[in-house]
Amino acid sequence: MIHLADIPEQTWAREDGYELSTARGRIDRDTVARFLSGEAYWSSGLSPEILDRALACSLPVGIYAPDGSMVGFGRLVTDFAVFAYLRDVFVLREHRGKGLATWLAVQIREDPALASVTTWMLATRDAHSVYARAGFRPVPNPEFYMSLPRPPGP
Repeated sequence: MIHLADIPEQTWAREDGYELSTARGRIDRDTVARFLSGEAYWSSGLSPEILDRALACSLPVGIYAPDGSMVGFGRLVTDFAVFAYLRDVFVLREHRGKGLATWLAVQIREDPALASVTTWMLATRDAHSVYARAGFRPVPNPEFYMSLPRPPGP
């Protein structure tokens, strides 16, 4: 059985000095919390306790500037076997327009721990072109999919 703690950390670098890393110790939790609770439309008001649980139970991916500061983030909710859901992706305003979110959406699929995953999903209200460049397409047969809307709570 695979456990998150058993997944080797991965780091990828671009020629311009930006890096992606799944190293949990590099995640700037304050930056993630500030963005997700205060700026992201999908997680407004996210509590610190819920964020900590989400981080503990998923594969985080940090985006780092050449100076080593964290400038973006995403996390993968996955079983490491057949399914992965990419969510909470963001890039800080001053680093947007460099293809960093697309790079994350492409590169995370190269993690050896995810080699058998065949179903990759995400949801976005306004970044369809970012993820289309990464190979994502509209869900075929959306009428097959269902969700259970619930208000956030304990």
